[in-house]
Amino acid sequence: MSTNKPLRGTRVLSLALNLPGPAALMRLAQMGAACTKINPPAGDPMQHYTPSGYDLLHKGVKLKTLDLKTEKGQAELHKLLSNTDVLLTSFRPSALTKLGLGWKKLHKQYPALSLIEVVGAPGPLAEIPGHDLTYQAEVGLVNGMDLPPSLFADMGGAIMASEAALKALITLKTTGKGSHHEVALSDAAAWLALPRQLRMTTPEGAVGGAHAGYRIYACKNGRVAVAALEPHFAISLCEAAGVALTHPVKDLFKPATRQAIETFLAGQSRAQLDKLAAAKDIPLMTLPR
Repeated sequence: MSTNKPLRGTRVLSLALNLPGPAALMRLAQMGAACTKINPPAGDPMQHYTPSGYDLLHKGVKLKTLDLKTEKGQAELHKLLSNTDVLLTSFRPSALTKLGLGWKKLHKQYPALSLIEVVGAPGPLAEIPGHDLTYQAEVGLVNGMDLPPSLFADMGGAIMASEAALKALITLKTTGKGSHHEVALSDAAAWLALPRQLRMTTPEGAVGGAHAGYRIYACKNGRVAVAALEPHFAISLCEAAGVALTHPVKDLFKPATRQAIETFLAGQSRAQLDKLAAAKDIPLMTLPR
């Protein structure tokens, strides 16, 4: 991890619960920002369903509990806002307005404060309920009956939220004014799904299984993820497998090439393949069954 702290001196206040907000806050804290998180009296739901994850994401973050629906809680919040550069939220716009934190009112009270709103979908769609799973499903990242292997929309949204904070700080430096940024998790899912929309990761795509050098194969005692996509890697893989090539790209899309590589790898153990990767400079990773 880099020891550079470009956001040292920046003050970030977060009201964002669950995963995207805390993950964004974690990134900002790692860049040196002084981060404070306000939780409601019931706590952040993540504290209950993933306590270890909650602790990790909030490492180095100052935690406070406030009831923002009370006058006392509002007074404490505004005391903090008067000394804040970036406010991070994850409420629906209507809920944010009810708390008196709509952008127009906030900007009038604190002209140098920037607001980063993490929402489910952009614009008026932000009022419609949704979650990581629904946003991934919308852009074609949910296959069959299996849940996705990770919360891609949430984590992509966290990166976009930290990016928005950096934009806000640059704008503050150049104009002296705070700015408003909406980060939609549905947009994050769509961005991460772009390779699929470009048909790169569909079955006929080069990184979707059509290229024999970029696939998951079985080996003697497990599996092997092979990523020999570039011609020089593909040549090394095919030489090891005893496959003669006439073209280091076109031949890798031929069924006969895939079958020959599949047969070769099936006869190798994980240990043998690990040694082969090091000796022949082939990008692969062996896995258990």
